[in-house]
Amino acid sequence: QGDLVESGGGSVQSGGSLKLSCKARGIVYQSYCMGWFRSVPGKEREKIATIGQYHSTNYGDSAKGRFTISRDIGKNTVYLQMNNLEPEDTATYYCAADTTCLGEYTIWGLGTQVTVVS
Repeated sequence: QGDLVESGGGSVQSGGSLKLSCKARGIVYQSYCMGWFRSVPGKEREKIATIGQYHSTNYGDSAKGRFTISRDIGKNTVYLQMNNLEPEDTATYYCAADTTCLGEYTIWGLGTQVTVVS
């Protein structure tokens, strides 16, 4: 399996914005569906946004209207633009690849921490 490397996390003020990046290395990235997920200790993982091989997108309830997923094939990178951040968005954010685009994400990055301060 190839790997995915997230970056762009950090500490931001409530109401601010942050853009996460996920670079694909050693995988057939162009044909995969990709997603962003987040996790907090003691709670189940939440799907934030997904993007298909032809750039169709879907968003979880928490992300809709605030977050935007996109990809740049030439840079082998998928992005998550996050606006209007709130403390409830504090989590570890992961990108993942669904190699078949059938709904199962099997390749995961190690995550990047996002902390939103009131």
